Amino acid sequence: MGKRGPKPKKILSEEWSSHLAYAIGLLASDGCLSAPSHGYLIDLTSKDREQLENFITCLGVPFKITRKLGGNGKGYLRVQFKNITFYTFLISVGLTPAKSKTIGALNIPDAYFFDFLRGLFDGDGSTYSYWDKRWRSSFMFYLTFVSASPLFINWLRENIARLSGARGHISGAKRGVLYQLRYAKKDALVILKKMYKKKEVVCLRRKRLKIEEMLRIVGESL
Repeated sequence: MGKRGPKPKKILSEEWSSHLAYAIGLLASDGCLSAPSHGYLIDLTSKDREQLENFITCLGVPFKITRKLGGNGKGYLRVQFKNITFYTFLISVGLTPAKSKTIGALNIPDAYFFDFLRGLFDGDGSTYSYWDKRWRSSFMFYLTFVSASPLFINWLRENIARLSGARGHISGAKRGVLYQLRYAKKDALVILKKMYKKKEVVCLRRKRLKIEEMLRIVGESL
């Protein structure tokens, strides 16, 4: 048998789309870029297999999901690959190695900002709700994003305000670790409807279902 040729290079599109923006949102929250000296690796680690499956779908390349042991001894799932061209593209967008406390403004086209935000939400965002006992029949709900970088959380707030009119509120870092950007009821609804503008958008199903159940109480829907 003759020698096998080199494996074909995995082609990753750098053309902006809702899928690419969502994938970058995941990387901005739960992703990691290695230093160039460590091989231009791109890594997304999660406990949620669906999140990694969504990431693979959006990149359009059948990467393998593997297991990894965290420093706390717990097992996690991850997608990890090396692609210098795509790595360079991510750097041009604004992602950097060791980004958690240093990430700042990202170069996300306005047309795809809320796809990016949906990916960010599926990584580091959350919603919560409760009945406010101070007022009869007062149901409150909130949309939140967290980051260890004040530069990033302020950039995020400014862009959400510019593109939706929702202002939000940033609370100080808890125990010096995380900043929280929070939106209450009316503003949260504006943002959520932009994030889930189509029924078939890629997203974590469990988070979407929680949002739909929450909105049903106030007679709203996505």
